[in-house]
Amino acid sequence: MAGKLLIIGFGPGSFEHITKRAREAIEESEVIIGYNTYVDLIRGLLTDQEIVRTGMTEEVSRAQEAVRQAEAGKKVAVISSGDAGVYGMAGLVYEVLMEKGWRRNGGVEVEIIPGISAINSSASLLGAPVMHDACTISLSDHLTPWELIAKRVEAAAQADFVIALYNPRSGRRTRQIVETQRILLKYRSPETPVGIVKSAYRDRQHVVLTNLRDMLDHEIGMLTTVIIGNASTTIYDGLMITPRGYQRKYTLGADVQPLKPHQRLQEAAEPWALQQWDEEADADDEDWAWEDDDLSDARRGSEQAAGTQLESVPVGGGVSGTALAVSAVSVAEREEPSSSVGAGSPFMLAMEALKLSDLSRGVVTESSGAPVTAGLFRQQAIFELAVSPGVAEKRFTAKQMLTLAEVVGDKGSMEYTPHHQMIVRVPTSNPDEITSKLRQEGFLLAPIGDVAQLKACDFCNAEKADAIPYAEELQKRIGGINVPKELRIGLNGCGMACYGAVHEDIGIVYRKEKFDLFLGGKTVGRNAHPGQPVAEGIEPDRLVETIERIVQRYISEGHPNERFHKFFKRIKEIEGYKHQELPVFKIEDAVCGD
Repeated sequence: MAGKLLIIGFGPGSFEHITKRAREAIEESEVIIGYNTYVDLIRGLLTDQEIVRTGMTEEVSRAQEAVRQAEAGKKVAVISSGDAGVYGMAGLVYEVLMEKGWRRNGGVEVEIIPGISAINSSASLLGAPVMHDACTISLSDHLTPWELIAKRVEAAAQADFVIALYNPRSGRRTRQIVETQRILLKYRSPETPVGIVKSAYRDRQHVVLTNLRDMLDHEIGMLTTVIIGNASTTIYDGLMITPRGYQRKYTLGADVQPLKPHQRLQEAAEPWALQQWDEEADADDEDWAWEDDDLSDARRGSEQAAGTQLESVPVGGGVSGTALAVSAVSVAEREEPSSSVGAGSPFMLAMEALKLSDLSRGVVTESSGAPVTAGLFRQQAIFELAVSPGVAEKRFTAKQMLTLAEVVGDKGSMEYTPHHQMIVRVPTSNPDEITSKLRQEGFLLAPIGDVAQLKACDFCNAEKADAIPYAEELQKRIGGINVPKELRIGLNGCGMACYGAVHEDIGIVYRKEKFDLFLGGKTVGRNAHPGQPVAEGIEPDRLVETIERIVQRYISEGHPNERFHKFFKRIKEIEGYKHQELPVFKIEDAVCGD
């Protein structure tokens, strides 16, 4: 007698989010088949069933065993976290059945029990980020060619989908999420909201709200779902929200709506809809052709409403250009094709608003090619840079601090770092003016992010100044250049090395009128360690050239987001300096704070 296959999605893993039918299916099954972690997550629901559990990458063997047991007449549960039909086991079980010539009539019975997928559980923790059109993309290229995944990311980015990234990064797959960010930044603002959710509704749940520019600064792994907002997604009070578009027809802060229920579906209130376009109109003329002229109700007050919508929001206000533009269109009156349309009419104001709405693609132009003034809707840029008194100088003067305060103002911020720099963030559209003022006061300016940064000691207030010229030359040659991952270069002016140069990615110590070199230090983490001493007594006139060659090798051969100590370990040898394996200590896993 043929058995039955129950393909079960049990949601994020918490018992309260497992459906009633999923619980029943687990209870009635004779055999439970699943990945080790998933079996552990539902152990509290198991009784005396036979358990078949396997490790990662053993999906095919699990599916084959499930089919074999069902064909032997047993009722078999194949479990998946989330939804079994979304990157789960449902499709693979069907593929195995198809290979065996299975038919729905006469073969083993198959029931799919749906569960809450990661896009849904993560979205609920973030707020309401997938209120509009969304898609899911897995970044794992173990089964799908990366070229195809990249095309899907590009298409979704162009189409302004909210995007949920599954399997974003693993221990060995580190480049995919970096490439995905690069593609998305071609089409979306760096300030686009991003939600990062790890282990949703599990014991170690962790939720982060950030943006597209900074998303890689946060922990992302196989237990993480990353949700990228679209052009209208916003952050409000710690929540990520994507408007559906109600603001186009409704005034959300008013009890009485300007459009009555019978008016909201009229063509007058939907000038963006497909049927509004005359299929025979010349696209090059960008003329709008309207099919219905009966607007007696919608016309009242439309001119005043459209004018107010366009003029009442100040620069830098909390309303997006897209929402504002379409809001203006929704109340604009429609003109007959033969009527005269003035430059100040509601219709023309609405059309102008539409031209201004697509801010993600930079400068918007008229059909004539002339730029449209979009300042009313443009989001204010944030200029970031690192500021310090100098390579060796660690003392800020009073005048320098006053200049910093003036430049930062009330809306900017300053953050002092352990590397003796101020990270300055200033809202401005004119960064040259800021850098000019700071340079006039003698500040050393540097970019931040994945760049090479030199951290030198103060050379005992310049009393031990022999190595200062070499530090300044290194800063001049490689300070601020782009590297695969933030690169710290430490330089100490004597053998005491009190500024911790030997713990940096590249450590340089001036001793006995020559330089000692350390490579591959790691300053943080449970396995933090100093760099390996690879050379003693480097002649001063060879130092800068040697460091420059090491950094250039890292730039040319390092993987995106690969730390220097991992790079050194991977390539084994750099500029003749060989990597040595360090003793491995067994450290018990622990959660921060425990």
